[in-house]
Order: sequence, then C-alpha cells, then structure tokens
Amino acid sequence: MWEKDQNINEVREIRTRTNVYFGCGAIHKIEDIAKDLSSKGIDKVIVMSGRNAYKSTGAWDVVEKALKANNIGYINYDKVTPNPTTDAIDEATKMAKDFGAKGVITIGGGSPTDAGKSVAILLEYPDKTGADLYEFKFNAEKAVPIVAINLTHGTGSETNRFAVATILEKNYKPAIAYDCIYPTYAIDDPDLMKGLSPKQTRYVSIDAVNHVIEAATSKVASPYTTTLAREVIEMVAKYLPKAISNPNDREARYYLCYAAMMGGVCFDNGLLHYTHALEHPLSAMKPDFSHGLGLAILLPAVIKNIYSAKADTLAYILEPIVKGLKADPSDANKASDGVYAWLKSVDVPNKLKDEGFTESDVEKLTELAFTTPSLDGLLGIAPTEATREAVSTIYRESL
Repeated sequence: MWEKDQNINEVREIRTRTNVYFGCGAIHKIEDIAKDLSSKGIDKVIVMSGRNAYKSTGAWDVVEKALKANNIGYINYDKVTPNPTTDAIDEATKMAKDFGAKGVITIGGGSPTDAGKSVAILLEYPDKTGADLYEFKFNAEKAVPIVAINLTHGTGSETNRFAVATILEKNYKPAIAYDCIYPTYAIDDPDLMKGLSPKQTRYVSIDAVNHVIEAATSKVASPYTTTLAREVIEMVAKYLPKAISNPNDREARYYLCYAAMMGGVCFDNGLLHYTHALEHPLSAMKPDFSHGLGLAILLPAVIKNIYSAKADTLAYILEPIVKGLKADPSDANKASDGVYAWLKSVDVPNKLKDEGFTESDVEKLTELAFTTPSLDGLLGIAPTEATREAVSTIYRESL
C-alpha cells in the first residue's frame, strides 16, 4: 500500500485554513511557532489544558522551553474537563485577561482546543461571557491567535472553525462555528498520542468516522467530502485494530492521526447532522459521558434512518467496514447491522441502557435536540426529514 512510501518521521506542512505541522516529532515545530508569535508582538499567552496529559505526553517540556526562549510569558489553565463548560471558559478568560494574554495555546484533545477557541474569542469581547457566546447573543468576528497542539486522533478541532461547550444549568451543549477561530497553527504529532488508553483510542477514532459519515451525507455534502470520507473510514478500519493491539505502534497512530485531521477538514466543509445533534444532549445530561461513545451508540440507528436517502454514497464510503452493500434502500438494515458488527469488532458493543439511559429519558433528549442552540441547524441539513418522531426513534433504537 502507498502508506509504506511515507516516512512517518518527516514532518510535513499541510495547509488547510490552518497551517498544520504533521508527523512524528512535529511538537518541535513549536520553536518556530513561538518565534513567529514573538515577532508579531505576542508576548503573553494562556495555555489551555487538562490536568495531566499535557505533561505526561512530554508536550509541555518542549512548549515551555520554546516560550521561555522567545520571552513569551505564560499562564496555564489546567482544569479543562471532557465536555468543557461555559463556567470553566469564563474562569479561564478571567485568568487570561488579568494576565494580559494576547494569544492562546491549547494542548490536548477536542476539549482543551474548544475551550481555548472560546477564550480566544472572549479576550476580544471583554464584556461577554461563555453563555453569551454559546447562546448566540453576539456574532464573533474576531479572536486572538490560537495555536492548537493536538493530543488525540479524533476531533479534528485543530483544523476547523468549530467549538463546543456545555451550559450546565440548561443541559445545553451547543456548537459554534466562526472563521476567527481557525487556529493559526496546529501540531499533529502521533508520538504524543501513544499514551491514549484503549478506550480513548477507540472512542476518538469512532468520532472521526462519525464526522465523515455525516459530512458526506448532509444536504451540503460535496465530492470533496465523499472522497475524504472514504479515505478516513479506510484508514480507521485498517489502523484502529493495530493501535488497539499495540498502543506504541507509531505507524498506526500516524495514520489514525491523519484520518482524524482529514475528518476535521471534511466536516468543516460538509458539516454534521443527526449523530452529533443527538449526542450533544446525551453528554449535556451526563457531563462525564464520552462523546465518542455516544456517537458510536447512535450511529447504527442513524445509518438505518438515512440509508434510503444516501444509499449510493453510504455503500461507497462504508465499504471498508461493511462489505457488499448495495446502493439500494433495501440494504438499510444490512448497513446498520454491519456498522454495529464493526463497532463490536473494536470492542464497542454498548447501548444507551448500558450507560444509564432509559426509555423515560427519550422525551427530554428529543426536546434538547430541538431546543439546544445550534442543534436545529444540524438537524436541518440531515438527508431525511428530522421530525421529532424520527429523532425519538433513533434514541429508542439505540437503547
């Protein structure tokens, strides 16, 4: 296969709307990035991270050295959790304002990246709050520069204009999309991802698969998103089992990282619909619930729902994980069952009941899917009519 012709130890510059340094050892490009930030007068930054991974991966040692060498002061907000909240964003923004931060560096997966993007906007709008941002009380047109150092192969947030946060008191988990939060630079270094746990490895990779299935089947899908979708699913199907078997397999991490990055670009173009719109209420109601797991649980029922509308596309892009699908609506159950069989093959057989959800939750989940700010926009570009009945059926079939 062509992958063998690539030297995973050579760092490549991949230009999307973000300049991405990609490859094993790419973390050291932070030295060039820090020089560029300094030359532009950015002498103070806030570093957004979780509590441990930014240090345990070794990323922080390299970043801190580069910042000090270029006389860039820093303050670290290390309390970002999975499914970050607007309260945490407000806390971090206050720290950044008090410090005088002129830029944001994120180190982590999607959660620190999304929280960091939010802080970058609020630094330019000092009279606004995280809730204002995620309830669309103003239109964000500017943000301070963002550098995203990615530690997982899933969200693709390092290459796109999206961010997500939870408003706890309302059980809302909206998504925002603004051109001003494309990171100026991103670093995708697979060597930083070898420490992902087996569960994290599975869930983040399934997140990437969901991104491209939705982006290739939305009402704004294009040949570009379809091409990317097939490639991403093929990469995940091939390399996820290898990463599960051997977490230190650098080639497997390299191509899963590449798949996730492409997934981010894919849904930056084709957007998302059912699976993400329905997952956000799950992790809004249960903030410790893994986003990737929720997507995995919902995916078979979503495939069943949309197959009749996008049979040709789905038969093509799902071929790496479901062989022999016909481009015919009659294969909807075969496609749905095949996707679930693949999920079981990578040890994700879960259903919503396994995670504590019950039939009595369906009504509230459905209501949140239609009332959470921004999710109606996702449902509006689904390939089938997203009625309340359709949404509740997907939830029930996922129980």
